Amino acid sequence: MDIQEVIREQVSSNPVVLYMKGTPQFPQCGFSATAVQILKHCGVSAVAAVNVLENDAIRQGIKEFSNWPTIPQLYVGGEFVGGSDIMREMYESGELQQLLADAGAVGQKG
Repeated sequence: MDIQEVIREQVSSNPVVLYMKGTPQFPQCGFSATAVQILKHCGVSAVAAVNVLENDAIRQGIKEFSNWPTIPQLYVGGEFVGGSDIMREMYESGELQQLLADAGAVGQKG
């Protein structure tokens, strides 16, 4: 499986996927930390987090997959949402909460 197929499988088999630097418990950059906090504030209980620092092929491949140059990148319901700035704007308008609720990603504990 090439890296684009791996990424396609990750985003299609998980309701919420966050490609980030580090992990949700230990983000390695401020933008990734912001993205994790926004998802927590939205009530997302399960995020498939992919640490791009652990795999250079994914780190480069995700930029090509989305045609978006920066990380973090959020995918909900298999669709690219954006980075931390877009997440913040959508959160402030309530759009992100609705998108996550529609994807069934909010409020389902363990």
